[in-house]
Amino acid sequence: MTAQSMGVRPSDGTDRDHRRARRAALAGGVGTLIEYYDFSLYGYMAVVIAPLFFPSEDPVTSLLSALAVFGTAYLVRPLGGIVFGHIGDRFGRKKALMATLVCMGIGSTLMGLLPTPAQIGIWATVLLVVVRLLQGFSAGGEVGGSATFISESAPPNRKATYGAFTPLGSTGGFALAAAVAGVVTALTTDAQMETWGWRVPFLLALPLTLFCLWARTRVSETHDVTKKEEASHSPVGFVFRKQPRALLQATAISAAVNGTAYIGLTYMSIHLSKQLGYDASPVLWVATIAIGIAALAMPLGGLLGDKIGLTRMMALGFVGFIVLTYPMMGIMETSLFVAAIGFVVIMMNSVATQVGAYTLLPQLFDRTSRYTGVAMGWNLGVIIAGGTAPFFAVWLVERTGNNLAPSFFVIALALVGLIAVLTIRNRHIGAEEQS
Repeated sequence: MTAQSMGVRPSDGTDRDHRRARRAALAGGVGTLIEYYDFSLYGYMAVVIAPLFFPSEDPVTSLLSALAVFGTAYLVRPLGGIVFGHIGDRFGRKKALMATLVCMGIGSTLMGLLPTPAQIGIWATVLLVVVRLLQGFSAGGEVGGSATFISESAPPNRKATYGAFTPLGSTGGFALAAAVAGVVTALTTDAQMETWGWRVPFLLALPLTLFCLWARTRVSETHDVTKKEEASHSPVGFVFRKQPRALLQATAISAAVNGTAYIGLTYMSIHLSKQLGYDASPVLWVATIAIGIAALAMPLGGLLGDKIGLTRMMALGFVGFIVLTYPMMGIMETSLFVAAIGFVVIMMNSVATQVGAYTLLPQLFDRTSRYTGVAMGWNLGVIIAGGTAPFFAVWLVERTGNNLAPSFFVIALALVGLIAVLTIRNRHIGAEEQS
């Protein structure tokens, strides 16, 4: 199977091709950064939001309730993937990516304007869930679309180099959210944070969204649909009928990549503050640094992926999670500085797995259903292990009394990912992407 037969737009590697790829990578990466800044803020604000929207005498119960709502956003991600994937496959990638951004911007702005239960009672909690569902619906179409758009814009021998901009954006969004949360926490008192401070990071979504919309208007469409395809093509049906193996592989890889990554992206700050007792403000800065380092390392991961092959790099990342997660979590109680080092080590494994997955998945699907296939596989995996990761991590600690219990969750998922990657390795993807 050649790159052309997989639906990858051929490229002669000219300066024009590289300019197009760079512009697509920047627009895709920046858009994903803004989307995931908006989407992840809830996780960093969960400690503040929990007692406001889920008051309880037991703070753990409040936190679990808030994290459960965090997880509900993931339930509608497959629906968002189907809807935006349908738009992207039938009417063009650019239209779908613009639509996801608008939905997320609206959702995040509304989050910053929500009344609390003290003001309108139970309806505040209902509105919180509705807004999170809107954010989840939007996120369901973003990552698959960005990965697909960049893949179709990149020269065959530079797909990982440019594909790294999607995880750079998504991981950078988490780091940006942690940084903004840290700044607001540092500049406000506890009382101010509980009354209005937690709203500020969400309201910043509006200007960020407008900037990203401008950036995405400047890119060229990569998928021109013919009238015949527009009239007859059903992307979802095509994926299930013709490419079930690819969908299963994409789902397994996504579950492994997201489950391992979200322990660092969303749970680790909760672990350091709630389980190990470090102060919340410095913990947010530790999260910012660790996640920021991982985000900045994504381009290096892209260069490595193009050099040694995607499946080999992903296998190294999953083995790293299996071998290193338990001891790194074990040293975190020594001091916050040591915890930061362990945090960075864990996140560096995610560089290999995320860059590999975001670059590899678009190559598993046919051009006519690629957006839908990537979005569906990615979001099904996110439901299985991504959005549930912080909830199950807290639950495991509470059930076992062992602060290191979340590491076994990571190890199990890494094993799943390693097996899935080995099945794809037999398809010689690395050779195909160089052809």
